[in-house]
Amino acid sequence: MHHVPRQLTADELAALFEGRTRFVERLAACADPLAEARTLLARLPEEEQREALNAHPPIGAGRLSAASAREQGREDDPEVLAELARLNRAYEAKFGFRFVVFVNRRPRSEILRLLRARITHTPEEELRTGLDELVSIALDRYRSR
Repeated sequence: MHHVPRQLTADELAALFEGRTRFVERLAACADPLAEARTLLARLPEEEQREALNAHPPIGAGRLSAASAREQGREDDPEVLAELARLNRAYEAKFGFRFVVFVNRRPRSEILRLLRARITHTPEEELRTGLDELVSIALDRYRSR
């Protein structure tokens, strides 16, 4: 396991968090950004929390970053992809932000079950869960590089 760095640039953090959001810009100023990510996210205004989540591509999207494509695998069952697209739209309509989950190399069909369960949560629960998952993804990406 790699040592968690004391400092990362905004560009390095943007690669881990899928975009150069206001959160990433603030995080780049932290002495130990990955260790401080959850605390900083919790203190941000909800608009910036949503922006951080919305930087991630939808699960099953056709256009993914290299990191997301590796994590999501190559399961291309048209029925699974269609259901993911439908549920992603329903999730975003309900919560106003993107469904973010630490895929951890699980197949998309397994993610469907998680999405179906999480869409029943409250907006507050989902915002907390999504932000926690966002940091888990970034930590895994850092350790895997």
